[in-house]
Amino acid sequence: MTLHTPEPGDAARPAAAARLVYAKPDVLRDRSTHYCPGCGHGVVHRLLAEVLTELDLPSHTIAVAPVGCAVFAYDYLEVDFVEAPHGRAPAVATGIRRVRPEAFVLTYQGDGDLAAIGTAEIVHAAARGERITAIFVNNGIYGMTGGQMAPTTLLGQRTTSSPNGRDAALMGYPIRITEMLAQLPGVTYAARGTIADVASIGKLKAMIKRACQVQIEGGGFALVEALSNCPVGWGMTPQQSIEHLKGPVVEAYPLGVIVDRGATVAPTLDLGCPAPAHPEA
Repeated sequence: MTLHTPEPGDAARPAAAARLVYAKPDVLRDRSTHYCPGCGHGVVHRLLAEVLTELDLPSHTIAVAPVGCAVFAYDYLEVDFVEAPHGRAPAVATGIRRVRPEAFVLTYQGDGDLAAIGTAEIVHAAARGERITAIFVNNGIYGMTGGQMAPTTLLGQRTTSSPNGRDAALMGYPIRITEMLAQLPGVTYAARGTIADVASIGKLKAMIKRACQVQIEGGGFALVEALSNCPVGWGMTPQQSIEHLKGPVVEAYPLGVIVDRGATVAPTLDLGCPAPAHPEA
């Protein structure tokens, strides 16, 4: 697809001179979506497809998708996928990493998966400094299984398992999992972006690209948290959910690069201990 604004002298120019501003990456499959209207997963799929294509990674990639809305990723991205049990994507990815050291290894996980049932797996994969790139889509709710409260659900938020709103005294506080993992010296890169608007989507793509480059360059664990919306689970229209994402969600989960130990500048968090060696087969 090309978009072209007429300029003086255009009549004398060949059609091929039109500037290409949009093209679907080949790695993004032409399929009807499983996702609910307004869901942000499709935006993250698109960004991931663009980054993998730009870095020439599709043919080298082995991705892992667990149970949850994230499981549909293998229907839309033309790369090799392994489906993992709920929460176990980092453990499965670790096995792939050890037997296929030449591969680009990726996990695509939701918040109920990564921050709840899979907490142990993500913490220990990060602590080991596994050469894995994790894409963490945080919509603050269990979207696939009925809209229950997740570890990332905001205080006061109503869900099917917190009908009166999340109460810190009863249910605890939301977990900023990315900040928690960023403290581990095995984590080379950790960042949080959002799909809330066009400018933010561009920044999120840059974060995903950096997290992929870290693995290519031989760094340790890399994580990008993508704040997304769930209109159905939140009981909102798509537009209302985007406004909620821009406001209360971003206030609770600040955006930006939390740590980049592969950068030439000093990292945001420096614990004074070196990252561990990266075990390979």
